[in-house]
Amino acid sequence: MSEDDEQWNDGHRAFLQAFMARSTMTLDEAKPLLAALLTAYERKETLPEDITEADFNSYISAANTRISPFDLEIRSTFHQITRTRLYALVNSTSDPIIQLATVHTAEEISFLKRVLDAMFETFNTSRHEVMAITSMQALSLSKLRDTEAATANGAETQGSAGQGLKMAEAEKMLKTLVEEGWFEKSRRGFYSLSPRALMELRGWLIETYNDVDEEDEEEDRAPRIKQCAACKEIVTMRSRDCPLCKTKWTGDDFVGERAAPKNGQQAKRRNGGGSNANASRITTDEPSLVEDDDDH
Repeated sequence: MSEDDEQWNDGHRAFLQAFMARSTMTLDEAKPLLAALLTAYERKETLPEDITEADFNSYISAANTRISPFDLEIRSTFHQITRTRLYALVNSTSDPIIQLATVHTAEEISFLKRVLDAMFETFNTSRHEVMAITSMQALSLSKLRDTEAATANGAETQGSAGQGLKMAEAEKMLKTLVEEGWFEKSRRGFYSLSPRALMELRGWLIETYNDVDEEDEEEDRAPRIKQCAACKEIVTMRSRDCPLCKTKWTGDDFVGERAAPKNGQQAKRRNGGGSNANASRITTDEPSLVEDDDDH
């Protein structure tokens, strides 16, 4: 058996196919898979508890070497709530929104962009860094505004979105994005980007929402997409603390859905006065966005 066969065999191919079949994988989920593959390939029983993290990393390294020419990579990140390390197969170079366009309509992609704008602009202010959106708020973005619709209709021959989605279509799209591993939905009904999405959309998010304009420079605004000072991963939820200096901040400061205003208060729009195209779609008399924090 050649050295290349040792480094890449049918077991490695099956391992890669398993990654392609799911949005994420943990070490604990990989152990039974690798045990079965090693048992079949080496014809000697291997138990899940025999699989080490080094074995797992070895398979990931071999897979990454093979898929790198196709701009694919298996990356990992920690889940911001459970702190479990998650691994996912992601596209390392091309625009991930364009990737989604291969399986979704122009209207669905346009709706997704409006939802992301709401997450990272409308509901991401210096006072309330929510970076999540409720079902009601997302569904209010199903239709294009009059000005947006006029622009879209003017360029519709070039493949732009038309009038938007029907309510039922928007609900189905949100459900699909959860099933495909792009969104997570919390017990309170908030949608936020999943760990897999944060890994794959990282470059696009920073380029899209951290583009500082003249107004931002004058007001000295912080970047909309924030990264952990220690691990450099994007932070979209959990309490705010400093992993470097260990400074204890108050228990009232949060990032994510727990940062949403309570008691009927509404987050200030980052662009003030509703200049954001999506901000004016979400009414200021909307009831409280979150309930009590007893379940956290």
